[in-house]
Amino acid sequence: MLLGYSTNSIGDIRPLDAVPILADLGYASLAITPDRHLLDPSSPDLAAEISRWRSALQTRRMHCVIETGARHLLDPLVKHEPTLVSPHRTDRERRVRFLAQAVDLAVELGAPVVSLWSGAVRDAADEETLWQRLMDALAPVLDHAAARGVTIGFEPEPGMFIDTLARQALLHERLGRPGHLRLTVDLGHLECMGERPAATVLAVRAADIVNIHVDDMLAGRHEHLPLGTGDVDFPPLLAALAAARYSGGLHVELPRQSHRWLETALVPRLPSSAR
Repeated sequence: MLLGYSTNSIGDIRPLDAVPILADLGYASLAITPDRHLLDPSSPDLAAEISRWRSALQTRRMHCVIETGARHLLDPLVKHEPTLVSPHRTDRERRVRFLAQAVDLAVELGAPVVSLWSGAVRDAADEETLWQRLMDALAPVLDHAAARGVTIGFEPEPGMFIDTLARQALLHERLGRPGHLRLTVDLGHLECMGERPAATVLAVRAADIVNIHVDDMLAGRHEHLPLGTGDVDFPPLLAALAAARYSGGLHVELPRQSHRWLETALVPRLPSSAR
């Protein structure tokens, strides 16, 4: 396992400038979230920025994955919109185009995984309509990812249409279990959503996991907390991942603590198997 950090948790400094600092602290992987200030697909400077990031990662021998959860990249007014389950087809297509761009960015940076989620339900559509929206929108993303050799890590997210590991597994089944659709897990979400015993639940799906977010959380409350300040029991979770020979990143994700990112980056004391 690789100790990692998320760019959405870095504030008051350019994320690119944080790369050598994090590397010197022992971090070996970055979860990179394209945003208005970072690898924006619409930026006229994108090609040059990609080159700078590729060089920085290679110089420090850091791995990376691409995240797609920027809050207001596509809509300056509504958080995370549009999504794969938005009511209007044209809006869902905007999300699909962005996700395809994220896959292309992953190829450019040598990232094996693009992480994404379903989105929240914002209309009164019935359950089956929502499933169909999600599957229809996800299909071209999966096709593009397969063609480019990138794995999709689908993250269950509290408050969204797919919010638990069980519902992510159901999506996988409905899509015919495509091999390049795998799983991103936020360890705090297991506590938030009451998926217990968390280590057992995680162990059942461990072979499918390609990306991990690390944060603490209180039961029933979706708020990313610094490690050691919530209810998450990390040792058995990490033991389950180690038993499954998970070798990807454990990316600390504390976006609301970004103003004190260096302080939180110094905090993690994970077992040696995570380093």
